[in-house]
Amino acid sequence: MASFPWVLAAVLAAGPANADTNDWLTNWPTHETFGDGTDLGLVLRYQYDANEFSNGDGKFADAHTNRRKYLGFYVKKPGVYDATVYYDFQSKAWQDVFFRLQSAALLDQDFGALRFGQSKTPVSFEGVTTSTQTTFIELALPSQAIYENRRIGVDWAIQRTHWLASLGYYGENLAGKNPGHTLAARAAWVPLHQPGEVLHLGVAASQERPYGIVDALGVQQPATASFKTPPEAGLTTVALVSSGTFTGVDHINRLGLEEVWIEGPWSVQSEYLQAQTSFKNGRPDYDIDGFYAFGSWVLTGESRQYHDGNVSNVIPEHSWGALEFALRYSELDLNDGRVLGGREHDWTAGANWYVGTHLRLQANYIRAFSDRRGLVINPHVVELRAEIFI
Repeated sequence: MASFPWVLAAVLAAGPANADTNDWLTNWPTHETFGDGTDLGLVLRYQYDANEFSNGDGKFADAHTNRRKYLGFYVKKPGVYDATVYYDFQSKAWQDVFFRLQSAALLDQDFGALRFGQSKTPVSFEGVTTSTQTTFIELALPSQAIYENRRIGVDWAIQRTHWLASLGYYGENLAGKNPGHTLAARAAWVPLHQPGEVLHLGVAASQERPYGIVDALGVQQPATASFKTPPEAGLTTVALVSSGTFTGVDHINRLGLEEVWIEGPWSVQSEYLQAQTSFKNGRPDYDIDGFYAFGSWVLTGESRQYHDGNVSNVIPEHSWGALEFALRYSELDLNDGRVLGGREHDWTAGANWYVGTHLRLQANYIRAFSDRRGLVINPHVVELRAEIFI
């Protein structure tokens, strides 16, 4: 049964014997455009993963199952508005649920766009990249540990050919978790911006002020925070490094520095992330940081795509698809003062086969190295993914 999604993907890739394969794989009837330009479409993302572990000191169990099952819809009128709503039936959680209005539709001039609803907070370039568009199967160590994820709020964003900026204010998420508020901003300079040639240099920062919750007895509990991550594997909850849970948190400052360079089939992406947690009881701040850097090469000659201040998948120019190889190094340090959360660094080798514009097969090999309070665990992880996305 574990091989079923891979067989299915191969059958879909083959397509009808008498059809133009490239056209069949690319032009799916997933949306309808009306006479006034309004576009109504389907959002579908399905991912099936397999994780196999070795040398993990018995802490990990092999697994194969659904990773994501997104279903939703969007409606947009270019230059006027767009709205998106979709739900993950795997995690049983709402994902992006928002309405965005373009200022040019009201003011005859483009002063940016206002977005209302649940969306991703901006600190972590890799974190805000759509899961079906990331080069590797899972986010790098610092992205998983520091990224704040989705929140309900309002943000403003403006984009020009060679720069972009955004500012947002957020509260809790639609599940009613993570109560508090966050103020966040992002800016980037894009001196090179044309197909197959991009240089993006950006910075993002935020301050989160978490609220405590009221328990079942009506007692106010202090705000908490925790930083941890599995070894870049999505089908395990085992974290080799972890700060533990802090109480009495006042605020968390996050900072991200981001870089993307694309030159034809070659690309380099890197990011530095930092989080500083301050407390109400006079306890010393807890500072953590990490970074990742990776390079990729598209063997078949295509380029990674870049638009709207972020990256997206290779678009194949061959009927049988495009093939990409990538290598990533990531590092995370959760030790600070008396808090010995541990240090970890991972090497990840990846291969992606893009079959048309809606299908992708991925394979990753991760070599992780961790040390927490003298306990050294260095697992090997093999990950496979088959995905369909619209």
